[in-house]
Order: sequence, then structure tokens, then C-alpha cells
Amino acid sequence: MKLRALRLWNVRRFAGRGVAMEEIGDGVNVLTAPNEHGKSTSFDALHALFFQAHTSTAAAVRQLRPYSGGSPVIEADVETDAGLFRLRKQYYAGKRAAVTDLSANRLIAQADEAERWIDALVAGGAGGPAGLLWVRQGVTEMGGGTRGEQDAERRAREDVLTSVAGGEVEALTGGRRMMRALDRSGEELGRLVTNTGRPKAGGPYAAAIDEAARLSGEEDALRLDVENLRSALDERRAKRERLKRLTDPETLAAQKMEMDRAAAALTAAEAHASKLSEAEKSSQLAAARHDAAHGALETYRAALAAAADQAAAVSRLERAHAEAVARLDAARRSEEQAAAEQAAAEKAAGRTRAAYATAQKASLAAEATINLKALKENLKHAEEARRRVEEETAAFEALKARPEDIDALESLERRIGALRAAAEAKAAVIEIAYEKGGEGRVLEGGAPLAGGARRVLTGPVTLEMAGIGSMIVSPGGGEDAGAAVSALVKAERDHADLLELLDVESLSALRKRQQLAAVKAEAVKAARDELRVRAPEGLEALRAEVGRMSKKAEAVDPEAGDPDALARELDEAAATLAGAQAAKDAATAARVTASEACIRIEAALKAARAEIDRTDAVLGPADMREQELETRREAARGAARAVEAETAQAAALRAAAPDLESAAAAARRAASVVERTHAESQALRVEIEGLSGRIRTRSEDAVEEVYEEIRGRRQAAEERVRLFEAEVAALTRLRRALTEARSAARDQYFGPVMAELKPLLALLLEEASITFDDASLLPQSLERKGQAEDVGDLSGGMREQLTVLTRLAFARLLARNGAPVPVILDDALVYSDDDRIEKMFDALHRQARDLQIIVFTCRQRAFQALGGQGLRMIDWSPEP
Repeated sequence: MKLRALRLWNVRRFAGRGVAMEEIGDGVNVLTAPNEHGKSTSFDALHALFFQAHTSTAAAVRQLRPYSGGSPVIEADVETDAGLFRLRKQYYAGKRAAVTDLSANRLIAQADEAERWIDALVAGGAGGPAGLLWVRQGVTEMGGGTRGEQDAERRAREDVLTSVAGGEVEALTGGRRMMRALDRSGEELGRLVTNTGRPKAGGPYAAAIDEAARLSGEEDALRLDVENLRSALDERRAKRERLKRLTDPETLAAQKMEMDRAAAALTAAEAHASKLSEAEKSSQLAAARHDAAHGALETYRAALAAAADQAAAVSRLERAHAEAVARLDAARRSEEQAAAEQAAAEKAAGRTRAAYATAQKASLAAEATINLKALKENLKHAEEARRRVEEETAAFEALKARPEDIDALESLERRIGALRAAAEAKAAVIEIAYEKGGEGRVLEGGAPLAGGARRVLTGPVTLEMAGIGSMIVSPGGGEDAGAAVSALVKAERDHADLLELLDVESLSALRKRQQLAAVKAEAVKAARDELRVRAPEGLEALRAEVGRMSKKAEAVDPEAGDPDALARELDEAAATLAGAQAAKDAATAARVTASEACIRIEAALKAARAEIDRTDAVLGPADMREQELETRREAARGAARAVEAETAQAAALRAAAPDLESAAAAARRAASVVERTHAESQALRVEIEGLSGRIRTRSEDAVEEVYEEIRGRRQAAEERVRLFEAEVAALTRLRRALTEARSAARDQYFGPVMAELKPLLALLLEEASITFDDASLLPQSLERKGQAEDVGDLSGGMREQLTVLTRLAFARLLARNGAPVPVILDDALVYSDDDRIEKMFDALHRQARDLQIIVFTCRQRAFQALGGQGLRMIDWSPEP
């Protein structure tokens, strides 16, 4: 199939009109036009013609309808091996579809029959070869769109490859039969397991596993019951034998005798331990009295030694206090002198500061006198600019003419010209042509008529001819002529009235006045600009500034000193004041330090005297201190003798003491033996009774018979699980084998498209090859110089170029298989650089030797190098 013409009416931007592309040739055809000129509209309309039914109101059809509504009409001429045919569809109101054989000028199909005819032409709708090769604007890669569109394109590629590869691939891979086998094995496998190989919930495999697990759990529970029954019998037998040994009378009597003997030994050991405890307490009390007497002696000795040291410390502190008081007095005198010097320096600095301020004020007044002159000059120019603004504004207002007045005058003159032409055509006209020497001999009202002037008669005219007489000429011409003349007279009167109202002689004079008004407007603007520059805040603000500057200039004092000299004196006075302040601060710091030292020494002296008082209170009167020391020595010696006696008595009792802990442990052990024997006997009797009850219950439930039945059913269920596992393994192995066999035929399957793609790819890259994905049948990786790259990692331009080349390869396969379809590219190759795009142009021409390629583009300069046949859009109206 080849496209020969495309025509649109009332489609999208072509509301209420039509356009057409005629005489589309073989090979490369190019339509270059700027954006918004209808290229994408033409592509979408062609797509709708082939893939949208005439009854459809889908989004693709709604988007073709202009905003103003109406019924889009799309028409195309196509050429096939059977001849030249015209396809036509109209959507919405009057919707119809028709196919006409142009060679016989005969309608061959319409409505649904026409839809089936077109569907057969493109072999399968949007998923067929046409949909595969028509590249819409913005689509730079294959395999995009919705899931349904992706599946449709994949099936189209698969059909092309299968039909081209023929019986070899079918024999090698099983072709459609293999696909049916893969689908059937997948269905059977899906009945049993999920995609991840897990048993499918609700399926027979999962049900068998669940039953086996349930029976296994029941078997485990019953096995435990059987084992518990057997264990209970063994346990009851053992407990009865143990109870018999524990309740033997001789054993019980021996245990009672041993318990009584251990209790008597414990009582004797506790009595001896009580005597030992009293002796040890007496020994500890004697030791405490000894420590107290010895401590009192040492404390008195230490107080005697401290009294001498404290007296020496008080003497030293009294001397240091006298020295600190002297230093504090000297520091206070220094601080007073520094304060007086600081006050004198502050007064001197104040006098210099006042003199400097007076001199500076006088200097500013002198500077203001200079600035006042410039301000007054600026005010003068500003007032002059204000005067010019007022004068030029008045002149502009007097000269300006309203645009509507000019328009009205122009309209009247155009109307007068039209009416004059109409009057001349219908009314009488006088035109005098004089012979040589006769100029001016025809008079009207005594005035000569000019030769060659045409005059439309609006009423009777009397002409006087010298030497001949007079002639009366009437307009005549009937009612039409009279009406035309009356309209002309009224228009001329309105024209004269408007000129009088505007106070001008003519339209040209009014326009000249308007031009003068424009000049005055510029003058007003210039004067206002000058006024804005000279008085940015207004004339009143400028006048106020002149007043303020005048007051500053009045403050000139000729007696004021030199500001610079006074500034230097002020710096010197400030330095002197700073020095005095520093000296005063240093004196104050010294006085504070001396005061703090004096306070610290006084506090230390007071504390030393208090310490002497406390020591004297401990020692007592000085004449009794030697006697007190001897008394304390004798008390310490008596306490030492008492400690020795009490310690000896406690040691004798300790040596003869029995082991109280061992006696207590022996008594506890003998009693626990008796208690344990009694408790264990009681517990054994209870346990034996409980075991007997459990044994009776299990015997009545026939646990062992039920256990054997459940065990058999569990083995049968596990056998069914093994059968399902074998089936899943067999189906999985079958699908793997079929997939591996199909992958093994990959090179032969993709051989035709690789053969077509290889020379195209060589135009772009040296030593490059493409591998295809088995599932999507799309380019998967690009290998260059031994390095493979995933297509998704390539640049946008490279992916776009591979997409176009792949479509060109499939187009050649379709043509070879006897089903050629035009390749249509709408604004493709948008990411290609200058060098690559020319190589892509070579690829298009290479494939175009037996294909039809149609390119829509807005890149007029870039696609000039494509060549081919140029297409253009012309106006078109559909036949009724």
C-alpha cells in the first residue's frame, strides 16, 4: 500500500475549511512547515482514518473536532496491487465511511463493509504493520504506550518475523505449536503452583499438602497418647516399689532415734555459745574504755602543743594588720590626688570641646553660604521649567485634535468621493474644453470657467458665452440622479460644518495641527523632565530647602577659631583626660586591694584569738595543767590492765566451745529425713491414684487402634503429595526445555531483521551490532568494539536513531513479504546532532528504493539536507 493523497475538512485547527496534500510519490516525501501549521493534525487524522471507526467518539476522534464543533471529514487516496482507491470517513453528524475504486469511479464498500475493507488493508488495525511503522510526534522509542498497545506491537513484530522466517523457524522451534504447548503447560502449572513455585491456594496440590499435614498432626497427637499410656503403667509400677521401701517400720524407727540424738547435742552447744557471747561483750567493753582513756590523754597533749603555736600566730597577725592599715591610708591619699587631676582634665577638655563646636558651626555656616547660591540658581531654573510646562501645555491643548475627529473627517471625505463618483455616473456633468485662443470665454455668474474641470450639476446653471449668448443647463437624470446629488450636497455641507467646528481649512491642515501638537507634547515632556531633575520633590520642597540653607548661612561667626587647630587641641585634651582617668582607676584598684588585704588580716586575727579561747577552755587553768596530764596517764594504764583480764577469760571459753553450726546442721538433717520420708510417701500415694485413673481412661478410648488408622490415612495423603510434586517438576522441566529450544533458534528467528538492520547501523557506527530481547522482540543491547551497552543506558539521541532504524528494517521485511506499508515519521530525530542526522537521511534514502517514506517536520533548515520530494498543503473543499 502507498499513500497518494491526504485531504482534511473541518479537522482541529482547520475549522470550516479544508487542506490537502496531493501527488505523494514513491521514495522519500517531506513536508516541512513551522509549528501549528497542521503537520501533527494530518498525522492524527490519517491514523484515525485507518484505525478509528466512523461511528467512534473515542478520545482520538474527539480531539480531531474543532472547538466550534462540526463534522470532521478525512479522505485519502491509496494505491495497492489491485489499483487506486479513495478512502473517506465523516465523523459525528452525517457519519459515514466509503471506499471508491478510482479506476472505475465506482463505490465498492461503505459503512461497516468499508471499515472491514480498510482493516484488511492495514492487516490487523493499530497493532498491525501500519501501527508498527507510523511514528507519532514525541514517540522516540519502540515498546511504549499502554500495556495493550505494547502487546499489540509485540504481536505485530512476532507476526512479521514468523512470516518472514517461514517454515525453518516453525520446524526448529515448533512455532505456533510450541507457543500452544508453552501456554498449555503454563495453564497446568498455574493450576498447581504460583509464579514463585509455591503451592497455589485452593488448588489440588495445596489441598493434598494440607490434608497430609492435618493427618500428620493427628498422628503425632495420638502417638503421644499411646506413649503416655505406656509410660504411665511403667511409672505406677516404679512408684509402688518406692512407697513400699519408704514405709518400712525399721527404717522409720532408726530415723526417729537419730533425730532425738542430734537435738540433744544442739541444746548443749547453744548453752556454751551463750556464755562465750557474754565474755566477748565484756572484753569489747574493756577495749572501748581503754581506747577512750588513751584518746583523752593524746587530746590533752595535742592541746598543750597547739596553745604555744596559737600564741605565736596571733603575734604575727597583729604586726601584719598594722602594716595593712598603713598601706590602706597611703592608697586612699593617692586615689584622692588622682581624682583631683581627673576633674581638672575634664574641665580643660570641656572648654576645648565647646570652642571646637563653635568653630565647626561657623565652618558649616560658611559652607551653607556657598551652597545657598547654587540652590537659588537651581530654583530659578526650576521655576523657569515650571513656566515652560504651563505655556507648552496650553499650546498643546490648543493644537491637539481628537483621533475620532480626524477619523470622522477622513470618513466624510471618503463618502464625498464615493458620492461624487455616484453623482457623476447618474447626474449631469459640465466639462469645458477650449480651443486655442478661446480660454475663459465661458462665464458663470461673471466668472470664467476653467477648461478640463468636471462639475456635477446640483441645480440649473446659466452659462454666458461671449459673442454668442447664454445657455441654461439643468441636472436632469431622474430621481436616482437627484438623490445622488442631494446626498453629495448634504455630505459636502456636513464636511464644511465639521471644518468650521474644528476651526481648520482642510483635513491636511488638521493633520498638520496634530503634528504641531505632538511637537508641543514633546516640549511639555522635556520641560517636565527638567523640572523633575531640578526639583525631584517639588518646587515647594526646593524653596523650603533654600530657606533652611539661608538660616544656616546666618550663623557665620568671624570671631570663631580655626576648627582644625581646635580639633588637635581637643585630641590632646582627650589624651590628657584618658591618662588622668587611667591613673585614677589604678589608684582606686590599689586602694581596693589594700582594703581587701586589711579585711582578710583582721578576719584571720579574730579567728586566731577565738582558737586560743577554745584551747584554753580544753586545758583549764595554767597552774593545774601538769596535774591533769598525770591523772589522764594513770586512767589509761588501768584501762589496759582490764582489757588483758577480760580477753583471757573469753579466749578460754572459745577454746572449749563445741561447733554450734555443725550441731545445728546435724539436727536439721535428721529432722528433714523424717519429714521428707513422710511427705514423699503422701505424694507417692496421690500420684499412684492419678496414674491409675489416666490408665483406666486411655484403655476405654481405644487409643492404639485409632492411632493405627490415622497413620494409614497419612501415608496415603503423602503419596498424593509426592505425585503432585512429580507433576510440577515434569511441567517445570517441560517449560524450561521448550524455552531453551526457542532461545536456541534466536539467531535464525532474528536473522532477517538483523540482516536488514546491519547495513543501516553501519551508516552510524563502525563494528556495531544489536541483540534482541526474546520476549519483547525489541533491541536489548548495542555492542561497539567489543563493549555491550544496555539500550536503556544509551543517550536519548542514540535510542531515537535505533528506533527509526528498527522500524525501517521491519518496513523492508513487510515489503519483502508482499505487504508494503508507508513509513510515516512525525517530527522524528529531534535529539540527533548534525552529523548523525545526515547519516540517518542516508538510511532513509537507502530503504526508500522500494518503500514509501513520508516525513513531517518543523525543522526546515535541518531537514533541507534530507532531499526527496517536497510536499505542500493546499486549500481543498470536499465534493458534495
